[in-house]
Amino acid sequence: MNSYTHPLSPDQAAKLRVLLQELGFDFGTRPYTLFFAQKDKLSVAVYEKGPKVLLQGKGLEEFVQFQLEPKILEEAKLGYEEVHSPEMFEPHFGIDESGKGDFFGPLVIAGVYVDTAIARTFLQSGIQDSKRIGSDARIRALAKIIRTTAGIAVDTVAIGPERYNDLYEKFGNLNSLLGWGHARVIENLLAKKPDCPRALSDKFADSRVIERSLLQHGKNIRLEQRTKAESDLAVAAASILAREAFIDWLDRRGKAVGAKLGRGVSAQVKEVAKKLVEAGGPEALRKVAKVHFRTAHEIAPESYAAPPPRREWRR
Repeated sequence: MNSYTHPLSPDQAAKLRVLLQELGFDFGTRPYTLFFAQKDKLSVAVYEKGPKVLLQGKGLEEFVQFQLEPKILEEAKLGYEEVHSPEMFEPHFGIDESGKGDFFGPLVIAGVYVDTAIARTFLQSGIQDSKRIGSDARIRALAKIIRTTAGIAVDTVAIGPERYNDLYEKFGNLNSLLGWGHARVIENLLAKKPDCPRALSDKFADSRVIERSLLQHGKNIRLEQRTKAESDLAVAAASILAREAFIDWLDRRGKAVGAKLGRGVSAQVKEVAKKLVEAGGPEALRKVAKVHFRTAHEIAPESYAAPPPRREWRR
């Protein structure tokens, strides 16, 4: 392993600082960290957000197994993944998406097939939830590892803004659109791995939303949804592939329209959207953005209606 991350409580972060001092680590400063320490070729950064610890460098596994886990986390996980989570190493698909909360760009849904050998390779390669990876370069490097792993099967469905806006108007809500996209990825993966028994994704709605969209090939697969499914290696790998496709689309289309298409729904994103409307009219947004977002209404209120108030989903 060349990197390791784990959430910490504030008390655990404080205990880790004391432990590093006792072990003779040298402390320095890094942006967005509570503290940063280094000894020999091992670095330890504890980030404010979370907080969470990031370990990098030589001697990482030994530090986790003999210092971090027994003295700070008080649990043994590293090297025991197959004991604690055996289902993660059994054949299954992991499905995840990127872009659903971003005004600009597509909705990308990706799926990855994993078995025991693939899961072990992912574990050793540092595959983890894309939201825990801050570097686009790292996303692309891990995506390359995923695609070149022996025995792998992957599929990515990128729904560009124009198609997304049409589908959203057809389905009427995001959950139905997500269910349709998840089902398409599962069907495509089953064409490559027809004997795969189950598919796992993060819980976004009633699983029947996906079941209703599955075609003949997918009628017998077992669908599982759970919160924080990204802790599963297959789902984590899918999140990386989806994120890569999303950021690549933003880069390509941004160059084509001569604008920086940012992520999320920030003030900078809104400013870019205003300039696009000024240059190409309200319809220009349909080509690069999800126009059911309130942002579209704020920028071009005469062309895009305000979204209805959010209603809590009920079974």
